[in-house]
Amino acid sequence: MVVMDMDYTLLNKNKEVSPGNKEALAEAAKKGVHLVVATGRIYSSARFYTRLLGINTPIIASNGAIIKEDATNKIMFQSILLDEVALEMIRLCKENGLYCHLYSQDTVYTEKIINISQRYSEWNQRLNEEDRININVVESLEKTVEEERGKILKAVVVDDDEEKLAYIREKIMETGKVSVSQSLKDNLEVMNKGINKGNAIRILSEIYGIKRDEIIAIGDNENDISMVEYAGLGIAMGNAVDILKERADYITGTYDEDGVAQVIREFVL
Repeated sequence: MVVMDMDYTLLNKNKEVSPGNKEALAEAAKKGVHLVVATGRIYSSARFYTRLLGINTPIIASNGAIIKEDATNKIMFQSILLDEVALEMIRLCKENGLYCHLYSQDTVYTEKIINISQRYSEWNQRLNEEDRININVVESLEKTVEEERGKILKAVVVDDDEEKLAYIREKIMETGKVSVSQSLKDNLEVMNKGINKGNAIRILSEIYGIKRDEIIAIGDNENDISMVEYAGLGIAMGNAVDILKERADYITGTYDEDGVAQVIREFVL
């Protein structure tokens, strides 16, 4: 099983899958290798790219809070964010003048189109209606937690103020009920305790009967550490953050160098 992060791993800076990566993935699929996308993105966003690849792959989205098969529409695993965690994140963000966003599998809930919802909004303009991300601007996120109970998977806040993000991270971790990670310097992603990409690939490996030493995981940022450490062969992109490179077994090329394809040709084909 080969598990790949999306942004700045499988995707280049233009949010495209290169021809080189597509070709290598297609060849691996023909050999019967399970190909899995693992991302912090909302499920419906990740699904768009897996459909472009033309490969029937399980999707690990929201940093492992949901695992779903597109072809069968089957949810293989999900972890609904605790109401008290979502409410505390909303409170902490408002206390610091920031905007919290809540994710379900297909909808971003926000009180203002800003940062992450702005990016998704701009992205939607380039997509067909069926591929667009639902962006629900609400009057009260607190009320949304109640009304959408059983659907919220992750809370996200994005801002350039690293001190504020560090403060929120510290305070939300004090609850003892969360997993926290960052996929970019300016964001903070909060899931239930124990939820991460590493846990998700453990679940998938048990479903498919794949041994740990038969798993390759490739990523570039902090939220990829758990899966890179879990995999039998953990790989950091050449453009990865230093903390991930330190934990990886191998460093491949950058996203501009088709680092994913290099891994597949070196260790799979």
